[in-house]
Amino acid sequence: MNPVEPTKAKAETLTPFHTLGSEEVLKRLDSSLDGLRPEEAAARRERYGSNLLQEAKKKTLLAKFIEQFKNVMIFILLVAAVLSGVLGEWTDTIIILLVVVLNAVLGVIQENKAEQALEALKSMSSPMARVRRGGQVTEIKSEELVPGDIVLLEAGNVVPADVRLLEAASLKTEEAALTGESLPAEKQTAVLEGADLVIGDRTNMAYMSSSVTYGRGVGVVTATGMQTEVGRIAGFISEEESDVTPLQKKLDELGKYFTYIILGVCVVIFAVGLLEGRELLDMTLTSISLAVAAIPEGLPAIVTIILALGVQRMAGRKAIIRKLPAVETLGSTEIICSDKTGTLTLNKMTVEKLYLNGELLEATAELSSVPGGKRLLEVMTLCNDSSIDEGAAGGGGKSGKAIIGDPTETALVDYALSIGTDKRELEREQPRRSELPFDSDRKLMTTIHQVEGGFRALTKGAPDVLLSRCSHILEAGDIVPLTEEHTRRISAGNKQLADEALRVLAFAFREHGELPADPTPESTETGLVFVGLAGMIDPPREEVKAAVAVCRKAGVRPVMITGDHRDTAAAIAKRLGIIEDDNAVLTGRELDKISEQDFAERVADYSVYARVSPEHKVRIVKAWRAKGKIVAMTGDGVNDAPALKSADIGVGMGITGTDVAKGVSDMVLADDNFTTIVVAVEEGRKVYSNIRKAIQFLLSANLGEVLTLFIATLIGWRILEPIHILWINLVTDTLPALALGLEKAGSDVMAKKPRKASSSIFAGGVGAGIIYQGILEALLTLLVYYWAHTHYDEGVAVTMAFATLGLLQITHAFNVRSNTKSLFQLGLFSNRYMLGASVISGLLLVLVIIIPGLNEWFGVQHMNGTQWLIVVGAALAIVVIVELVKLVLRLSGKGKTWD
Repeated sequence: MNPVEPTKAKAETLTPFHTLGSEEVLKRLDSSLDGLRPEEAAARRERYGSNLLQEAKKKTLLAKFIEQFKNVMIFILLVAAVLSGVLGEWTDTIIILLVVVLNAVLGVIQENKAEQALEALKSMSSPMARVRRGGQVTEIKSEELVPGDIVLLEAGNVVPADVRLLEAASLKTEEAALTGESLPAEKQTAVLEGADLVIGDRTNMAYMSSSVTYGRGVGVVTATGMQTEVGRIAGFISEEESDVTPLQKKLDELGKYFTYIILGVCVVIFAVGLLEGRELLDMTLTSISLAVAAIPEGLPAIVTIILALGVQRMAGRKAIIRKLPAVETLGSTEIICSDKTGTLTLNKMTVEKLYLNGELLEATAELSSVPGGKRLLEVMTLCNDSSIDEGAAGGGGKSGKAIIGDPTETALVDYALSIGTDKRELEREQPRRSELPFDSDRKLMTTIHQVEGGFRALTKGAPDVLLSRCSHILEAGDIVPLTEEHTRRISAGNKQLADEALRVLAFAFREHGELPADPTPESTETGLVFVGLAGMIDPPREEVKAAVAVCRKAGVRPVMITGDHRDTAAAIAKRLGIIEDDNAVLTGRELDKISEQDFAERVADYSVYARVSPEHKVRIVKAWRAKGKIVAMTGDGVNDAPALKSADIGVGMGITGTDVAKGVSDMVLADDNFTTIVVAVEEGRKVYSNIRKAIQFLLSANLGEVLTLFIATLIGWRILEPIHILWINLVTDTLPALALGLEKAGSDVMAKKPRKASSSIFAGGVGAGIIYQGILEALLTLLVYYWAHTHYDEGVAVTMAFATLGLLQITHAFNVRSNTKSLFQLGLFSNRYMLGASVISGLLLVLVIIIPGLNEWFGVQHMNGTQWLIVVGAALAIVVIVELVKLVLRLSGKGKTWD
């Protein structure tokens, strides 16, 4: 809130406007019912600025591009490019630089839209506003509004600023995008008690970006621009810093480790060589060879490409990824904090149960065949201001028709239409002749219709109020006097419906011989005949219960966070299997009374949060993250934006979601289906698993290269040149690693608990696999070189070592498809991409050996049949050895922890 005098800021904070009377509010804002004088309004605009949301500082395209290079692995790639240039291998230098630039371009493309949230918030402001200034009503641009302005509101308007209501005639505003509550909020002007009321309970206030759905009102502007509730949300969004994902952290750690390893190995080899009396230039080249061998040049690019492939697959399954790292983060998600309205539920009020003739009926009942049913349908549809859109071919309700109006009223018309009662036909038969509009004080609505032989008043409203106006009841089609037993049974039915968190409306009628000349509540809404009750709720999506069950099986905990009432939230959560009892429910007001320290300890006790504000949502998300959990937050409203951005991964709704929510999300659900989140989690787990396989493959290969060169140098062998290592790394490594990224998910991928954010990327057998498999590659290569060195000349020995190491890595890629399952269990041909990659990589390796001229450039030579058999035998030997290791692991029971 921005008070008129800056010195009053503290007082304004202590006494919110909803706790002040109308006169006190006008006095505090130095205004009146006639509004501000034009000159005073101009002076205040100078003081407070325009009623606009501030734009976030945007990074230039160049700045975003440069940021992509602030990564240890990218730095190592650049080092590899420089080293290749030093060695005169300009082709390799160009290839490496292309990989680096491609990686940066992909990153910029994926993240370029991330800062559009504030623009979306700006667009939600009403462009024009009707105000009273100097006693005259005028229309101005909403950006010209200032605190103290008197604003006139009517149905269809977007509220242009935060206002304290001074007049309200049947006023209702749609605040779902701000509060998360599915029903329009009924507004009034009375003073409210409690400075800590959440937005949804401040019924004498109307907020910027909400829309007027019914009635009219007059209010005084209390806050504009960034001081509004929407403005505060915009501030939260701009303040939130984007954290790096678990995978990014792990890759950065890998980069640091490799930097230390590379420097250490190079220094040791350089020193050993000099001590042995070898030439300085020779040892420099050898050290560079080792450095090149140790650098996993293709790793960043391969990880990026695997993520991009995952993005394509997920887009085909209705999950649109806006930021590449979000794919991997989904796979490690432990908590899904989900908004209720529109995400877990349909965001559409639906009739679920009815009370008629003293019995509760399911809404599937054919009322027309039940005594009194036709009359109940008449009241439900005719005492109703909603309309059926003649031009719409279909809709989202039971009837398949598009119905326009208040959600509660559209639910009644939709239900009636779904069982064969058309409001349009009834209106032609019983035209409306007069009415008493709904009033929040009266809590009733009455319409008077012309019927055969006279007129009929139809009334609906709050059960307790309407029942007090009834003298008779329609029972089994007959009108009989209302007894205490009737009243008791009706009250019991109403309570039973309310206990199920259903919104309950009561229906009644009264016959009139002639049209009342001037209908009043006293003359029309007395002596009514009670007909029945209808219980409505925004129901959960049918498929969500199964999705929640899958989440629980996968070790992912769903948490509902909503602006709706406690009972409604609890009822929906129980239906979905999120909670079993009300002890796991906490309201926003209760949360305010818990200290940060206590809440951090108790956050795991609650799975449902009701009547919460945007600040609460962020607090809940951060409490879970403080416990080391990977948190996903789903949402569709403006109120969800801060939490979406503060979560590890924000999931926006593509259909019902606001531009703000989608703008700050890492992932958007194209079908608004909670089940799609489960699909995305499964895909994320698969992607992460495949990335780990690619890392294991690449690092075991690089370790094999380093050990081969390290041991050979200590012995005094000149086994491989830098160009040999570069060729193996950039050609025979890359394609198999990408093929591993296309490995299918295991059948048990959603039966495992999510990995911890703190868990090492080397856990689950990856680290051990890298070590023993790297040693195997080195030993097999050195054995082949030793045998060739003793039987052939140096050129053949080097060529056989080069071919062996290259083919070893190709065959080893098949081993890495699983750390415990046999290759034959997986199916040799189950990953056709691996077969294709192996053939292409193998050909590229063989061609540089057999093509004249090219082999001279690479420093290798032709081999005879025997030599090729030895090389191929060594390459296949690693498959046999690793298969034996897997067998031992399975027999020992360690298979479950090694995959």
